[in-house]
Amino acid sequence: MAFRKRNKSYPFFSQEFLIQNHADIVFCLVVFILIGLMFEATAKTSFLFILPQYNTSTFTSEGEVSFYHYGWRDCVTILFYFLIAIILHAVVQEYVLDKVNRRLHLSKSKNTKFNESGQLCVFHLASSLWSLYILITEGYLLNLSSLWEDYPHVHLRFQVKFFYLFQLAYWLHALPELYFQKVRKEEMPRQLKYISLYLLHITVAYLLNFTRVGLVLLFLQYLSELGFHIARLFYFTDENHHKLFDMWAVGFIFTRMMILILSVLVVGFGLARVENQGLDWEAGNFNTLLFRLAVLLVVCLTQAWLLWKFIRFQLRRWREYRQEQAARKRAVAKQPARPVKRESGGHHENGVIKAENSASPRPKKLKAP
Repeated sequence: MAFRKRNKSYPFFSQEFLIQNHADIVFCLVVFILIGLMFEATAKTSFLFILPQYNTSTFTSEGEVSFYHYGWRDCVTILFYFLIAIILHAVVQEYVLDKVNRRLHLSKSKNTKFNESGQLCVFHLASSLWSLYILITEGYLLNLSSLWEDYPHVHLRFQVKFFYLFQLAYWLHALPELYFQKVRKEEMPRQLKYISLYLLHITVAYLLNFTRVGLVLLFLQYLSELGFHIARLFYFTDENHHKLFDMWAVGFIFTRMMILILSVLVVGFGLARVENQGLDWEAGNFNTLLFRLAVLLVVCLTQAWLLWKFIRFQLRRWREYRQEQAARKRAVAKQPARPVKRESGGHHENGVIKAENSASPRPKKLKAP
């Protein structure tokens, strides 16, 4: 299966060959793992890659329900969906973004940003809908106290654990994609920062059993990021679309405030009143003052840094707008006044201007082209 049209072939084991064919190579690895399901000797190993591990069955009022917890074998499952994320990235790039790029004829820098926003727009849309579905079905939105009650939340439903595993797989896949997409060195630090922040927050929420509040915060964050990348895509198609950025700016500030309020409410006040206080590694209980302060510090510092970057960007944008307006006013002031045309002293007769002494003006000679 070829994801891209090959304009030029490169030698095997070269850097260009790996970049051009990385999606096909990964696809072959995924097919090899799936083929293992067909044979009894390798089926257990293939299931280790595909399905979440560490499940236990319990009987509830709903019947027999399976719950999951985390362990080292989750790394194998994350690796499989890491490969799946690379394939999905290539499919979106080839069949959607590249076709749009051919019509827009963007510059190289704008083309890179367009591809980045296009990929993240698809991911944020899918993740925000997915997290919203989990929040509604699990009842976390209608009952906020469930975000801290019965902590530690060691036992997870299938959809919650699978969501976290795929989130970790996606943001891990974004690291080699910087190499595959040939991202410029100037853009590397910015992208590495936000990839690292996502990995840090998702890993902390998953390992410290703060999965419920993590779901709510991720939903708010993905919704805000979705608005930004949609606004940027519309801006690249037509630079007159600025109102979407203004709408996103309002939503960005509102999202930062909501994340800070929810974090303080759940971690600072809710978990502080839970009966299970103390550190217990085997039970997965990390509800101590030290861990709560560390989590709050990470969340608050991240939100403060994002707000600081946002304010700097808005001030720079406002400064550039003022300078542009001042330059336009100076250009208008320097323009010489146009001379006022005086009306001719003659009169019109049959479409020909006649002088007062009834003499017609000499016709002008036309220059040869």
